[in-house]
Amino acid sequence: MSDKNADQVQLIWGIALILAGLGVFYRLPQVMPKIMEFPIFAEASGVVRFSFYFMAVFLIGGGLKKVIQHFKRDSQNSDR
Repeated sequence: MSDKNADQVQLIWGIALILAGLGVFYRLPQVMPKIMEFPIFAEASGVVRFSFYFMAVFLIGGGLKKVIQHFKRDSQNSDR
């Protein structure tokens, strides 16, 4: 795979990570009551909620990092 194709794949992957993180933020309030129906999770609802939001932040952060790196490389290559 050429460098250009690899860059495009990384950009798409970064966008997918951002969308997955946003999806977790969007769906969690709707899914959390169903998760809390399980007794083992109901006892630790704060930890479960924190873990899902933490995961969402990491997904968005990782995606943003990939997208920003893609555009930094693009601007550096166009300067040369």
